[in-house]
Amino acid sequence: MDSQAAEQRVLELHNLLNQYNYEYYVLDQPSVPDAEYDQLLQELNKLEEQFPSLQSPDSPTQRVGGEVLDSFKKVTHDQPMLSLGNAFNEGDLRDFDRRVKQTLDEDSYVYVCELKIDGLAVSLKYENGLFIQGATRGDGSVGEDITANLKTIRSIPLKMNQPFSIEVRGEAFMPKQSFVSLNAIRDEKGEEPFANPRNAAAGSLRQLDPRIAASRQLDIFLYGVANPGETGVTSHSAGLDLLDELGFKTNKERKVCSTIEDVIQFIEGWADKRPDLPYEIDGIVVKVDSLEQQRELGTTAKSPRWAIAYKFPAEEVVTQLIDVTLNVGRTGVVTPTAILQPVRVAGTTVQRATLHNEDLIREKDIRIGDYVVVKKAGDIIPEVVNVITDRRTGDEQEFLMPTHCPECESELVRLEGEVALRCINPKCPAQIREGMIHFVSRNAMNIDGLGEKVIAQLYREQLIHDVADLYTLTKEQLIGLERMGEKSADKLLAAIEASKSNSLEKLLFGLGIRHVGAKAAKTFAQHFETMDALAKADIVQLTAIHEIGDKMAEAVVAYFAQPEAQELMEELRSAGVNMTYKGPKLVSVAESDSFFAGKTIVLTGKLHQLTRNEAKDRIEALGGKVSGSVSKKTDLVVAGEDAGSKLDKANELNVEVWDEQRLLDELNK
Repeated sequence: MDSQAAEQRVLELHNLLNQYNYEYYVLDQPSVPDAEYDQLLQELNKLEEQFPSLQSPDSPTQRVGGEVLDSFKKVTHDQPMLSLGNAFNEGDLRDFDRRVKQTLDEDSYVYVCELKIDGLAVSLKYENGLFIQGATRGDGSVGEDITANLKTIRSIPLKMNQPFSIEVRGEAFMPKQSFVSLNAIRDEKGEEPFANPRNAAAGSLRQLDPRIAASRQLDIFLYGVANPGETGVTSHSAGLDLLDELGFKTNKERKVCSTIEDVIQFIEGWADKRPDLPYEIDGIVVKVDSLEQQRELGTTAKSPRWAIAYKFPAEEVVTQLIDVTLNVGRTGVVTPTAILQPVRVAGTTVQRATLHNEDLIREKDIRIGDYVVVKKAGDIIPEVVNVITDRRTGDEQEFLMPTHCPECESELVRLEGEVALRCINPKCPAQIREGMIHFVSRNAMNIDGLGEKVIAQLYREQLIHDVADLYTLTKEQLIGLERMGEKSADKLLAAIEASKSNSLEKLLFGLGIRHVGAKAAKTFAQHFETMDALAKADIVQLTAIHEIGDKMAEAVVAYFAQPEAQELMEELRSAGVNMTYKGPKLVSVAESDSFFAGKTIVLTGKLHQLTRNEAKDRIEALGGKVSGSVSKKTDLVVAGEDAGSKLDKANELNVEVWDEQRLLDELNK
């Protein structure tokens, strides 16, 4: 390929990848399978390597740079990033409204209400449509340059849809699921967990290595244009609409309110709904909509007079800490857990709260018998906030972490750089038992009937020593167990036998390789197709796969290098456990001649011959994309039994509708 043809192809790839990225991370409506995106990105990488002059700062390949910074440079904001004044009750809101009315000396103003995302405020600068700099708020006047880390957030466009030179403001945040996953990984490593998603987001964006920030799966909502002059917008709500048009991600849960009564009603509605959001909010932001009226209202030294943040009260409750128990995980980390007098917090009954490690217990001076304040970190994880020392009677007992494993009596160690105590005995019964419980779990081998108690019995009776032993169990051995009759034994053996035919990704996830979750296991299985091929892969081959990083690749290589792992693979293979990927092969849109290639399909109603996931997998394998909602971009709706509003929407928009049999006929062609 000559340089002119390469330049044309690079431009085409930029446009395609930016469009696919926008659909996936901003609209949440991906139009192509991940494999298609990966292939195009790999093609672009190769072209840029072959023609270095064609690599540009806004290239999709520049999301994560390899350079590790020594420190962050200081950035002076062109316009200050002011913090908002707070309102804590209805009276504060009415006082704010009264001040606005007095200053404007008129009634013709409206408010815009937006969810207050609990994250890190950032500023993004664009020149001629290109992202050139991102910074933290800092002290409001001077922040830190975190451009490299912000580039890893895929909902931030590296190039806008129009060549404006503007500065926009937003809130970078960590979704709740990312927060849970990150803390689980940190617990496994013996590292200090993050207290809440906000701290996790801030800590991620202040990493000097952008690859760490990239691994944290952050997101962002843009909430304003700092210098709207060039854009021509005259209201805050119009500015948000413009951000949508330019390709940014804004929060759609916003509303224009004509009166303070409407504002209060909006706030009351979200007070109950916020636990259901996939991200954390801590209040509602209320802004005067007109930019001219905002200028008239002005600012104080610290805050704008035209906006206020209503803060939801943190739900904290008091209960008694009855005991502290210890759990040894499958990686050997010993985690203390508080046993609480049951109490309702954020809609659920809480009886246990993780104490994470010995350092946290010492720092908070937590004792058995204490009355403690409990909340849910990020509305998710029960956490002991502090101790009410005034209620101590003198009967409370100091808790001391053991020096030896509570399961195997091996001496516990604290590895360098870790805060957790860890049992490093590879034959520790708790680790083996927890590993087997993970192996049979729903997302792994899914062996129905093999719960924690049955696994514990089997291990205690020395009928199993590793996961391969599950496939040598006999009926005679099982019926000797407590509460295990002939029918239960037959059912369990049938479930074990059925698990042998699982696709490779189930087995791979069940092995419990560090850093390899269910999604990564499926990615590996799709790419390598056999366990042998994966076991022989090196780090270069593994990291060539989109979204597979160095740590995960190193963990996979290290796992299969162990003689014990190689022996386990042979035992499983001898037992007849499937070692190949049985799911639909990945087909790119370019390669597929299927009807579904490049189309957006919505499944609704009850299907009888396929499960919803089976239908989704088969459609996506043929180059289609399955969406959860019907819109003008929907190409086809497959309506099963009792199809409801989605079918109505399809008919309203004149979208083609098939029944299940028509879908099957097309899939089987």
